[in-house]
Amino acid sequence: MKTNKRAQHTKKEQQKLLKGRIIAHLGKALIIEDEQGRTARCKKRTQLQQPAVGDYVEWIKTEDDAGRVENVLERRSLLSRPAKNGQTRPVAANLDQIVIIIAVKPTIDPLLLDQYLIVCEFQEIKPLIVLNKVDLLDESSRKSTDELILLYRNLSYEVIEVSAVEKSGLDKLRKRLKNETSILVGQSGVGKSTITNSLLPDLDLQTKALSTASGLGKHTTTSSTLYKLPEGGDIIDSPGVNIFGLAHITEQNLAYGYREIKHLAEHCKYSNCLHLKEPKCAVKDAVETGDVSKKRYLRYLKLRDKLAY
Repeated sequence: MKTNKRAQHTKKEQQKLLKGRIIAHLGKALIIEDEQGRTARCKKRTQLQQPAVGDYVEWIKTEDDAGRVENVLERRSLLSRPAKNGQTRPVAANLDQIVIIIAVKPTIDPLLLDQYLIVCEFQEIKPLIVLNKVDLLDESSRKSTDELILLYRNLSYEVIEVSAVEKSGLDKLRKRLKNETSILVGQSGVGKSTITNSLLPDLDLQTKALSTASGLGKHTTTSSTLYKLPEGGDIIDSPGVNIFGLAHITEQNLAYGYREIKHLAEHCKYSNCLHLKEPKCAVKDAVETGDVSKKRYLRYLKLRDKLAY
């Protein structure tokens, strides 16, 4: 009789809805951290929407260190990337900011930078631009880089200059990441891993803890993972998000992703102006007068052409 009561008690405990946050996505397995900081390996309920790292969830225990995610709680933001058949796949949820890392070398790709910023504008997630490897700037490259950075600062984008190798600028970056949930993105070679390692001195310990929680023995590098910053706040690392497309963005609404074009568009003669050849276009007028960067406007046209096909 006592055994039955104990079994009933255990079953009730397992069925109780618990609160937690997804801190890693390893294949089909989700690692949940509960409100006490304990971790469990979970599956999702069959009919549940696809969860993402950073999601706050309700889950139930099915075993001591395992469970099932029952509900994904309301998100304040969601970063997605294109998937098959015109669908999107969630990458990270409840982000406060997207940290876009660019570097003096290999080269700064302004078109890619614009694409990251467009995604931030559409998904209403705050961007932070980090210029890495400033120690490699010479007099000539310093001038051209300053001109590019000034363009974005004039559009009210924050830019922090760092050298991960020389450890300069990292304290300022730490302050901007404190108590925020951030994801770091950038093309290959910009130094994302070096910056991540500098920000997370206990990265190996956190990785080993996740490996133990996952039961896989080895932490896979293709997984999405949330790491805790020592100063407070979180970094989500998702290797596959270095370059992501413009999901659900069309040639018609692309202008929304350009702050200066969006602002001027309401002064165009036609409400559906695409800022190409239309008469009395406030955007084209501003390009002519130099109030809008011609180079950035040309990148807008280039992206628009890409979206048209």
